[in-house]
Amino acid sequence: QVRVVESGGGSVQAGDSLRLSCVVTRRPSNRYAMGWFRQPPNKEREFVAAIDWSGNTIDYADPVKGRFTISRDNAKDTVYLQMISLKPEDTAVYYCSPGGAFSGTKYSASRYNYWGQGTQVTVSS
Repeated sequence: QVRVVESGGGSVQAGDSLRLSCVVTRRPSNRYAMGWFRQPPNKEREFVAAIDWSGNTIDYADPVKGRFTISRDNAKDTVYLQMISLKPEDTAVYYCSPGGAFSGTKYSASRYNYWGQGTQVTVSS
């Protein structure tokens, strides 16, 4: 069974940094992509960033470009999301999701993506 466990969230001030981690307990496929998503309060879940198996193809949502960096360690089945210059609008529950695919440089999740319980990030001004 694939389990996805996110960690690293917390409450910070605007301008601070956080690094989120996500461990996948069992690989859903041999060369799976990984995505990060977030759900702000009273809003729908939205895409944040994704990375392919090799780490050579990465996609970011426009609001986080230049501030967030996604990376992965395949030996540990772990993906990271380094977040700097955090803003109050980054406040959300952050979810990691193995699965999906890239079309060129654009990532799309699929209905077969797995989801964790999420980790809360709160940024105060």
